[in-house]
Amino acid sequence: MNNTRYQNQNIVVLGAGLSGSAAALLLRSEDAQVTLLDSAEEQNLLKSTVDNLRTHGVGVICGAAADEDSATYHMAILSPGIDPASRLACNFSSRGIEMISELELGWRSSEIPVIAVTGTNGKTTTTELLAEMLNACGQRTIACGNIGKPLSEVAREKKPFDVLTVEVSSFQLEAIRTFRPSISLWLNFAPDHLDRYRSVADYRAAKLRIFENQMESDVAIVNAIEKLPAVRPRKITFSAYADQADFRVSQGAIVYQDEPILRLADTKLRGLHNIENLMATLAAGMARGLSFEEMVAPLCAYEPRPHRCEFVREVGGVEYVNDSKATNLDAVDKALRAQNKPVILIAGGKDKGFSFDPLRPLVKEKVRSTILIGEMAENIRRSWNGAVECEIANSLADAVERAHATAGPGEVVLFSPGTSSFDMFKSYGDRGDQFRALVRALPKTDR
Repeated sequence: MNNTRYQNQNIVVLGAGLSGSAAALLLRSEDAQVTLLDSAEEQNLLKSTVDNLRTHGVGVICGAAADEDSATYHMAILSPGIDPASRLACNFSSRGIEMISELELGWRSSEIPVIAVTGTNGKTTTTELLAEMLNACGQRTIACGNIGKPLSEVAREKKPFDVLTVEVSSFQLEAIRTFRPSISLWLNFAPDHLDRYRSVADYRAAKLRIFENQMESDVAIVNAIEKLPAVRPRKITFSAYADQADFRVSQGAIVYQDEPILRLADTKLRGLHNIENLMATLAAGMARGLSFEEMVAPLCAYEPRPHRCEFVREVGGVEYVNDSKATNLDAVDKALRAQNKPVILIAGGKDKGFSFDPLRPLVKEKVRSTILIGEMAENIRRSWNGAVECEIANSLADAVERAHATAGPGEVVLFSPGTSSFDMFKSYGDRGDQFRALVRALPKTDR
């Protein structure tokens, strides 16, 4: 690897989050002159992050001065949290300065093959599932990218992995140039992030860039029900809903070309969406040369992660399920379809620019009552008015109390917000942790 590829180049990094900081430190390790810009005031950034950057020779400029920086740079690195249409980014793109994503930078600095996982929902579960399985089967890897360590940090550490298992988001794919995964996974697509994209088509176009640089010798693993444009790599298909797929469901098992591979009852993952995550993982392992026999045991041992249809507790015959990771309508759809009991649904959160109308028929079918929170509460009530009883709570604690009072034995209280958490919480994890704590604090009830 060329460790001085950026020697004496003046490079700017936009954004002081995990990805931006990782990019800046990688560039310094490759002898670049690095300036990091962030529109936030310095007192609003983590002091330890800023101090560490400056210790490594990174210039840090914050606030209004960052937006107005007029220096000349060889290249700009865009953190995924920075909108390309923002004033900060446009200051450089409008001057013709090459702009690439942190994902692209990490890719250029690593010589390790990449498995890239994208999809509106299921990316994190599949990335973690795949990484655990590969490691258990003797192929050294790490789950990184949009989860865990940014790709730039992994590239800087130079550990001897056989392959990198990288979760990639649309934000990361927006500014790639040469990023080429040897194996790409397209799990699913549904409208999301319309607070950043002008249209669903723009969001989809960003995600489709995962295939852009793949060659015929590469592999694309795609959901068979997705209508995707033609791609160059060899295609492997999967679906829990379609009969015409390489991996599908038959008689309680995942089958590959009609041969049973994995019995659904043997896995700890539930719901057809998770069955598809398993299928995609099996396909990726197959593309890496693994046998089905060696893959099945680690897949069946995998424990579901928190905040993804996580069973919390049963109180008085009522099950409480934490699905705080549901930040879009497709995730709520999948969570509702996974339930086989009447549902008391707690939903709502930050307004991301989309309507909850598409869920109306399913909510009418599966949900007995809804309790709504956050910025979207009133909009959701308008969308579902007449289909289901809706009430608005003034906090998550209030919502849990209302659900506890409403739900009866044999029902499920499902917390599946359907949108982002940032109107009331630090993250979906914080939101889920608070829900879990509130449920665990409920008194035992004899009904």
